[in-house]
Formats: sequence, structure tokens, C-alpha cells
Amino acid sequence: MAPFNFGQLKFLKALTEALFHGAEMAISADQVVANVTDLFAKVGGTKLDEIRLSLTLTEVALGPLFALVSVETRVERIRDRMQNTSFDLFQDMGRLRGIIYACYYGHWQPGGEDENAANPVHAQIGFTLPKFRHRGASDIATPIPPVTGREIDPAHVIDAAGLEQEYDVIVVGSGAGGAIAAHNVAAQGYKVLIVEAGPFYPSPRITHHELDMIAQLYKHGALQTSTNRDFVVFQGRCVGGSSTINNGICLRVNEAGRTHPDAPDVLAKWSAMGAPVDAAAFHAAYDAVQARLGIAKIEPRSGRHNGPHLLNGWAAYAATSSDPKDRRAVADWFAKNFGPPNTSTACGYCGYCNSGCAYGRRLGMAQTYLPDACRDHGARIIAGTKADKILWQHAIDGRREAEAVKLVLPDGSKTLVRARVGVVVAAGTIASSKLLDRSDIDGTGKRVSLNVASPVVALMPDNVGGDAWDEDQMSSYVDCGDFLLESHFQPPMSMASLMPGWFDEHQARMKRYGRVHSAGILFPADRRGHVDGGKLKFRLDENEDLPVLRRAMATLTKVHFAAGALECYPALAKGQVVTPGMDVDAFFDDAIREADDVTLSSSHPHGGNAINENPAYGIVDPDCRVHGTTNVLVTDASVFPSCIRVNAQWTTMAMAQYATGRGDPFR
Repeated sequence: MAPFNFGQLKFLKALTEALFHGAEMAISADQVVANVTDLFAKVGGTKLDEIRLSLTLTEVALGPLFALVSVETRVERIRDRMQNTSFDLFQDMGRLRGIIYACYYGHWQPGGEDENAANPVHAQIGFTLPKFRHRGASDIATPIPPVTGREIDPAHVIDAAGLEQEYDVIVVGSGAGGAIAAHNVAAQGYKVLIVEAGPFYPSPRITHHELDMIAQLYKHGALQTSTNRDFVVFQGRCVGGSSTINNGICLRVNEAGRTHPDAPDVLAKWSAMGAPVDAAAFHAAYDAVQARLGIAKIEPRSGRHNGPHLLNGWAAYAATSSDPKDRRAVADWFAKNFGPPNTSTACGYCGYCNSGCAYGRRLGMAQTYLPDACRDHGARIIAGTKADKILWQHAIDGRREAEAVKLVLPDGSKTLVRARVGVVVAAGTIASSKLLDRSDIDGTGKRVSLNVASPVVALMPDNVGGDAWDEDQMSSYVDCGDFLLESHFQPPMSMASLMPGWFDEHQARMKRYGRVHSAGILFPADRRGHVDGGKLKFRLDENEDLPVLRRAMATLTKVHFAAGALECYPALAKGQVVTPGMDVDAFFDDAIREADDVTLSSSHPHGGNAINENPAYGIVDPDCRVHGTTNVLVTDASVFPSCIRVNAQWTTMAMAQYATGRGDPFR
């Protein structure tokens, strides 16, 4: 069934024509609407229902006969009621612009890279697909060869017909927490079933068609938001979880020489909160994961534009700063699980990390722990299947004991699968909280933390040395103590959705795609949210979080100028420009009055089912076992008692290793 009715399609076309007023379109407004339609047909579900409602409300907000008035009148209404408004509901509606721009710059001709060598939108902004780029000193196109032999054997991904009635252990979730737990439990000799709600997408199926990959591999097509729509929350929904579509960043909490020396000691804070973690054992868990994933500092060649831009800009900025914390800041290249670096299988820096690695070079869960668990220890994966509820019986000591999990199969039918030994929950902060709540575990989904991100794009004088997009998406960082700065760059669709600006101004910025450099801020919002009704409610604290947000955005803007930027485009709803000579601090104090004034996102939700020795203050004990149960573990980031401040991937993996890799967790 078509996702939109005739009236909605007519409105989408009228909105597209207005948003591109004064701009040169390389494809028609009808084609953009077709791209929007295709995206939401694939996403479906509740997110499609939300976008339908949003279209209806936006059409009402933009006044009568919007599709029939002149384009100039439409533009005037959009400026008044979406771009320059301070009314929260209208600001939320303004986020539709990002969808329209994404579906223009994410245009893909039918077929693969060959059929898109002359993609008209790519040509308009001077972008070249990876297959046709000149790499190194070569003067001819040098495609990136795929790495083979790492993928999960398709025979190990079963369908409903292959599902047995009972297993020893059922693991819910196949991402950073679930895959490692499944591997370690299977290595103990248990018969393991891994349940994944998303599809199985091995590397050879992944393409550079961003719109398609985002729809297929992300929860809600990367359009999941907090209930107040202040935050976009990115989470993977596929075999391998977010490790399939992330930037591979690997930072330990409080790592000497890699994180700011003044940053709060995360493990000490947890201990003081009643959540003691054996620091030596936890770092041994980091070490074990590092050895399997080949985690190492990336090769500078893979981040040759935005990476040094941030590092050099920081050096110039810090040299003039009077803040002693700036002089103690750590500026370095990221360590990643890509490759490993400096080998023949190292990252090919195509720049498409967030839509999946088509070359098998990312050592994510689907290239390491999952195939190991299946091939070496007999585990099996069922994809496209939701864990609906854990069913209980009572143990001799009175505690609850999981005896089965109710699954919703791909065709919508339900079945019970017995768990003879136990259950591991590792579906991510939001989904794990929902599953435990449906399973009658009280108090789940509380005190959720986010690492909050927002970009600042900078226009440089020229693109001497190559196009800024020809590299790894994220390569360098600066840890400033209470926030981080991270270099990044995105392929056309993703860059268009985060590029500030409206109408022809937005296109003017995109046409200078090779000349803009980009970086983002990342700051911890500690225990500000909770999962309610299956959705994340999250609100920044006006007195604590907003000042950090303003200071971080101002600092990054100054770093861009120190690196030679001509002007900066912070991700503000109104699309303002910052130029050298302005009072940058005063500008952000005025521009950011509330969270709605700026585009905010997070890929790192954690907390909700915190570790605590006392059941009154946490869901799991220090061994990650659900309080009051004998055989249910939670091994994902939802057990973190507070915000860890840095990227959560490696710490989530370490937590799963810590919980399941030090012996049999069910004995």
C-alpha cells in the first residue's frame, strides 16, 4: 500500500518546490517526492504514522491552500512559521526540511555505482562515488577490493521453519552487548539462539545507496526521536546492531593519555553510586575485545582533510587560550576496529561508515563474534524477530526464573521458545527497557543518559589537497574535559540533512561540498531521560546542560576560524552564519535559548537498567544479573549507572565481556 495519499503527495511536492526556491534542481520535485515515498514505504510502522500526522499538521500550520498559492507565498509562510519561529511545535515541523533535502541529495539512479557514475545530484555538488576515485598517487580510478571470509555463514541465520522449541540460552540482540555475550556463553558449551529484530545484511549486500541503507539498517530509518523531538536517536536495527553502521570509534573511560586528565573518573563514580566494578577486570575485558577486533589508532591517510583540520585548528586555538583546561586537553586520532590499520585489509576510507561497510573491512560484530559463535560454538541467529516477553517460573529460593521467551516471528505470528538455562537481554537501552518492562520487571528505563552531538560546518578558502569528502567519516578528536570535539564528514544525503540553511542558501552551501570541513561537539547529558510508553523522554537541564552546549559550540566555531575558515554554519534551526570578528560567545548565548534552537542527536543512549548493589536503585546487580531473578542477564549499555562521556561502543563491548567472559555466568 502506498505510504501517502494524494493530498499528502501534493503537499510534499509543494513543500519541495518552496524549499528549493531560487535553487537549481538537478532532478524534479516529483522525483524528490518519489524518493520520500520510497524511504517511508521501507521504514513503515509507527514512524510512517508519525510522518503522516506531521504532514497533516504542517499543512494546516502553513495556512490554507498551501499547494495552490505561489511559490513565493509558500516561501514567505515557511520563513515565518518554520524557519524563524520560536514556537516549539512549528520548530518541530521545521525538521521536515531535513527529510526533503536528504531525499534530494540522497537520489540514486536504479542500479549500482556504475549506473550512478553520472548521478546528476552528485555532479551538481562535485561528488564522486568510491569506485571512481583516484586513490593515492594513482591517476586512474582505483576501486576498493572487498575483504572476504569474515561474514556470517547464511546457513547459520535460520528462519521460522528452522527454529527449535528450546535452547539452553536465548540472547536478545546481536549488537555490541549481545554478540559478545552470545559468543562467550556458547563457548561454555550452551546451545544458544540469538534473536535480532532487524534484517540480516552481510557486507556484500550493502551498497552506497544511502536512502536504502538507512531505511534498512536503522531503527525507524534513522528518524527515531525523543518524545519532545529535541533529539534524533540513532540506533542500528540489523544483525550486528549499531556496530554495522557506526564509525568504529573506540575510547576507554578515563584512558590515560587518550582522555582529558580532569574528566570525572567514571568507574569511581559508579562505585560511589553503589555500582562497584572491578577496574582491573574491566580493563582486561577491554583488552580482550581489542585483541579480537584489532582496535588500533587509525592511519592518518584515512582522515587526511577533516582530521588534520581539527587537530591543527585546536593547536592554534589552544595556543591563545587562557583556560588551563585547554592546555591539558587531549587531541589525537581515533582508535577504531576498522581493518585493522596498517594491514592489507585496512579501512578503505570510502566515507560511508554510517550506512554500512560494503567492503567487509569493518570488524563489527557480524564479522567477528557472531560468525565465531555460530561456526565454532553452534550458536544460531534468527533475524526479523522480536522478543516480546520473558515468561517466568519460581525457583526454590523464591526468585523468578526465566523459562521461555515469547517471540514475534517475521510473519507476525507468535511462538514460545523455552530457555533451559537462561536469557541474556542486550537489545539496547530503549528496547531492553521495553522488553524488561513487558516482562514485569519494575523500575526499568529510568535515568537514561545521552552523549549529545551537534555539528558545525566550516567553509574553507579552497580545497587544495583534495575534496574534504574523500576520507573516513570520523578521524580525530579533542577531549576538552567537559565536552569533546570530533571531526566528521558525511556522504551527500547525510551531509544535506545536517547542513544548516534554507532555500537557495542551503544549495549554495552544498555546491561548495568539497570546500567545507565539518566537526561536531559531544557532551554528556547525565541521567536526564527515561523510557515511558516505549519511547524515550529526554530533556536537557537549562542550568547545567545548555551552558555546556553553548560553550562547546562556541569553542568549535573558534577552532574552525583558527584553522582558516571563512565562515561557519552551526546546526541552528534558523540557519545563521557566523563570521570572523563576531563575538562568538555572545552569538551562541543569544542563538541557543532552548534545545529546539539547535539540531541535536545521539548515537549513544545508555542507562535505564543500571547496575546497583541495592535493588531499590538499580535493575541488575554488579554481575549484570537482574535483581530477583536467577538466570536473566543484561549485557548492553543500559546497565551503565551514569553517562560515560565518551563513545559507548568499546565500553559496551567490555561490559558484555566483563559479565560473561570470566567464567560461566549461569553457575
